[in-house]
Amino acid sequence: MILYNTLIDLSRNVFFYKKLSLPDTFETRIYLMFFHFSIMMIISKKKGKKFDQKSYDNFFHNIENNLRELGYGDVAVNKRMKELNKILYDILLKIETTNDRKNDFKINAKLVLKYLNDLKDEKSGKFVEFETYLVEFYNFCFELSLENMVRDAVKFRN
Repeated sequence: MILYNTLIDLSRNVFFYKKLSLPDTFETRIYLMFFHFSIMMIISKKKGKKFDQKSYDNFFHNIENNLRELGYGDVAVNKRMKELNKILYDILLKIETTNDRKNDFKINAKLVLKYLNDLKDEKSGKFVEFETYLVEFYNFCFELSLENMVRDAVKFRN
């Protein structure tokens, strides 16, 4: 539950909606949650620890509950959850472009634009601000202990 609440708080940052003019929709918030979550999982892996499966399961259980609250039926929820799982793995596996330095973090622009096409292109000011935000979020979380990262990530302010 802590992971989900942290990711919800991060996805509600007014920076995304006021400064970057992203649409305030269910999909946008989910994508933002997935970007943040992927960064946390990458940091855990780089620090030699596998991310907690129970937290992952609870995270998706909460998303499923939200879909049901939005009025989706069983078949639609199952289909949507499959799609969301694929999207998370797409983001997780492709968010970081390969680099030689272990602690550096470089964003895959094409991936970000695939899900947040309102950022226009990788040369736009909005994209650059989003990229800077993600890199700074990565750096902030990387400095946290793994035991406290999920809980303290919400303290990140861009």
